[in-house]
Amino acid sequence: MSIKQLPLTLIVAATPKNGIGQKGALPWPMLKKEMAYFARVTKRVPMPPNNGSVQSDASKQVGLEGMQRNVVIMGRKTWDSIPPKFRPLKDRTSIVISAQDRTTLGGIPEDVVVASDILSGLQTLEQRVRHGDALPVGRTFVIGGSSIYEAALQLPQTKAVLLTRIKKDYECDTFFPDGFGDSGSGWRRSTLAGLRSFVGEDVPEGPLAEGKDGEDISYEFQLYERS
Repeated sequence: MSIKQLPLTLIVAATPKNGIGQKGALPWPMLKKEMAYFARVTKRVPMPPNNGSVQSDASKQVGLEGMQRNVVIMGRKTWDSIPPKFRPLKDRTSIVISAQDRTTLGGIPEDVVVASDILSGLQTLEQRVRHGDALPVGRTFVIGGSSIYEAALQLPQTKAVLLTRIKKDYECDTFFPDGFGDSGSGWRRSTLAGLRSFVGEDVPEGPLAEGKDGEDISYEFQLYERS
């Protein structure tokens, strides 16, 4: 199967009103456990079907991570919002979507794909994989921002949205596209068992809470799938 045909998963944290950003940053205080979940999920390559081997899942995962790598697709503003010492995101292949070319943007490493849209970025990555210049692809995640999410939602290969629902509204100037998750939108929320199976870990039931500067922030991990 072509990389362009692989299922796309959007991963996003949003307020009850679908706010996702404010002035190029997260509108809520940093949530370390939520960010760790994002890192684990976007790094974890899919496990092959059980072939009867007694090798542990953990051992299989370590082996797979050297043979495949997940992809994270983001807009240029999202790329810029990542602290320079953390980009490109470790153990993931990055695709940056921008109307500007690599020479105009400047400072983007050669192993990062720069493209004008999602599908052309995946096509360029496929060529690199064929030539041995990139690892084969495990899963493909879209990580923002708003216009990139909107473009991804229009693609038929977008099959899932991993949503961290922040339980409090914050002042935002950037939003996840309207209408997602509403009745009749073509998306349905998965069960907790479905979420756990999809991400490959034992996600806690119900909302979690993290404290920051005397404020407890409640949030919940959710999965929506295209019906």
